[in-house]
Amino acid sequence: MANDKPRILHNGRDLTLSLIPLVAICVLFAAVASQCSFAPFGPKAGPVPYFDVDAALRSDAASLDFPIRDPELPTQWRSNSGSRGEVAGDQGGEVSTVGFITTGGRYLQLTQSEATEATLVPFVAGDDRYATGTEQAGGATWVVYAEDGSEPIWVADLGDARVLLTGSGNHDEFVVLADATVRAAPLPA
Repeated sequence: MANDKPRILHNGRDLTLSLIPLVAICVLFAAVASQCSFAPFGPKAGPVPYFDVDAALRSDAASLDFPIRDPELPTQWRSNSGSRGEVAGDQGGEVSTVGFITTGGRYLQLTQSEATEATLVPFVAGDDRYATGTEQAGGATWVVYAEDGSEPIWVADLGDARVLLTGSGNHDEFVVLADATVRAAPLPA
């Protein structure tokens, strides 16, 4: 082609004009495949999933060999999740976990287990954590595992069961859950 510029005379404008059709084609394919979304004001919170925490904890109390407590929490808190697991090893045991969304929209997890604190904390946190202090709530002493960049963990030994709290809740919400859990009588087995 006689009218093409020599390669040495190509500049950023030529590159930009060449890329515009390619970007438009990529955006078109992504839109057709429903793989992109546009949210200029950030994601919107959807409804909190419903989870029947009372039924789950009653079922756990009937089938597990340690006491399970069902804390009475503020009516604005919503239970949204639950699971069971097992901590392996000599000091391990069954684990019952339920989760809540607090009035402030933060998540808190309540884990109850017969496992020792030394095996339960790594099971939940997934790494080595070290105790950084204690808190008093509900008449129990809670060992606190707090480090920058990670959600805090509170653990209390209630005799024949350990209770672990973690999540993005603030200090006051941790205290509410800790107090309600300690005050709750174990459910019938």
